[in-house]
Amino acid sequence: MKNLDRRDFLKLSGSTLIGMTLGGVALRANAQEKLALDDPTAVALKYVHVSEVEGEYCDNCMYIQGEDGAEWRPCAIFPGKVVAAKGHCTAWMKKG
Repeated sequence: MKNLDRRDFLKLSGSTLIGMTLGGVALRANAQEKLALDDPTAVALKYVHVSEVEGEYCDNCMYIQGEDGAEWRPCAIFPGKVVAAKGHCTAWMKKG
């Protein structure tokens, strides 16, 4: 098992808490607007519509919601918004 350093632990804990608090069902029902790159949360988490990190895409992140294969999908990190399936942010965590 991989040992987590303090930064990874805090990122995982904070992101998980956000995701659990928001609830996936509510996100799927309310997410409609595409996430803007100038959204304050998007800026803070360095979200981009097209990932520049090999193998790390919103599509394979544990926080993505909705149906596989959709170009834009709801994300637990950005309530009420949809993100690009090929996007990326610093909260990215591999789907387990």
